[in-house]
Amino acid sequence: MTPTAAEPDRITLSGLRARGFHGVLPAERELGQEFVVDVTLRLDTRAAAAGDDLAETVDYGTLAARLARVVEGEPVRLIETLAQRLADVCLAEERVTEVEVSVHKPGAPIPLPFDDVVVTITRRRG
Repeated sequence: MTPTAAEPDRITLSGLRARGFHGVLPAERELGQEFVVDVTLRLDTRAAAAGDDLAETVDYGTLAARLARVVEGEPVRLIETLAQRLADVCLAEERVTEVEVSVHKPGAPIPLPFDDVVVTITRRRG
């Protein structure tokens, strides 16, 4: 039996809320709305655990602030585009090998009862 690489560890940040002005409709871009972001980072945390060293992992507090700035920043029409921008921020962390990003738009302009609209993407380091 050939040994296989261990599944990477995960760090998940869920329910990050920020106000953005993303959407296709003019009212969405004028009034804005709350977006909710979940990210799951895949990385090896063994060095961080062995040395009890934050410098060997991802500082999720700092990452959360960077993600919120993206949501609050330059408007885009599609939440797919927003999700990609958020993934790019996560992959800028040198230890992250893969990220799953979900962008929730609970206030989407849908004229029917619904709970949420979510776009989820997975991106890997090139």
